Amino acid sequence: MRKACLALLLAASVTPAFAQDKTFDLKVSHWVPASHPLQKSLEDWVAAVNKDSGGTITGKVFPAQQLGKAFDHYDMARDGIADVTYVNPGYQPGRFPIIGAGELPFLISDAKGGSMGLDAWYRKYAEKEMKDVKYCLAFVHSPSSFHARTKKIVMPEDVKGMKIRPAHATMANFVTALGGTNVQSSAPEVRDIIERGVADGVTFPWGSLVLFGIDKVTKYHMEAPLYTTTFVFVMNKDKYDAMSDKQKAAIDKNCSTEMAGVVGEHWGKFEDAGVDKVRAEEGHEVYKLTPDQTAAWKKAAEPLVKTWGDGAKKAGADPDAALADLKASLKKYNALAE
Repeated sequence: MRKACLALLLAASVTPAFAQDKTFDLKVSHWVPASHPLQKSLEDWVAAVNKDSGGTITGKVFPAQQLGKAFDHYDMARDGIADVTYVNPGYQPGRFPIIGAGELPFLISDAKGGSMGLDAWYRKYAEKEMKDVKYCLAFVHSPSSFHARTKKIVMPEDVKGMKIRPAHATMANFVTALGGTNVQSSAPEVRDIIERGVADGVTFPWGSLVLFGIDKVTKYHMEAPLYTTTFVFVMNKDKYDAMSDKQKAAIDKNCSTEMAGVVGEHWGKFEDAGVDKVRAEEGHEVYKLTPDQTAAWKKAAEPLVKTWGDGAKKAGADPDAALADLKASLKKYNALAE
């Protein structure tokens, strides 16, 4: 009996290290519908963190701006309104200039490789540019272009006089340079502003065009890899700092370049499938650009590189070296556009 009691006492004292960790229930927030592929990506991310933390970190995903507006998601993570958030840095022009390189036209060719290339490149810059949060990872959607309601946009000069909702700051600069007017709105508001005539068109990825119902209010669709949009997952610093080393390791394992590729690929497949969906709809015109037309767009976009470079320089980066490094990173992951 005495030996049995001693054995029980010994077993009780040898508990797993994870059992000594505090538990955390993360609030994970994004601003697209729950039917968007990002919902599953974030649910999978939470599940992976839960597994790697030995069950001590759980989480719930809050979609569709339940915890706050799309434009506020970076500050929501910083201020602890949510613990992990999905951010479009280009929604706040001038605030995150360095990562804006990923928005430059005709640069990224593929969602998975583009996400990995962007993330691997941006990590050293994130330490400064997003220093008041715990940076997790960066990714992009598949390349996309213009979708318009009443006018077919073929050449750069066709944008003149049009009201366009741009995807981010770089496309906003492009629209202005081409003589158009920008209409700012978050993705969930785009259908409404086009339907009401507040905007004539939008730069938007294909699958999301259908998901948000924007295909119901647009007719002309340029099928060209004009741009991508950069996104990041970020985390509240205090929440991360309060975790044990093993819990931090679980977070870090899932805040990696490999995970950026997983998120990018999942979303990319969804967007790519949207091209055929729009093409199959009655009353829509999906058109490609000729080589000469593409060359005209590339030439028109050249000043955007200098505009980005000026902003990056003010933020303390060497724009020439930074862009060369990004191209090298994209090439490594087979995602540098020709």
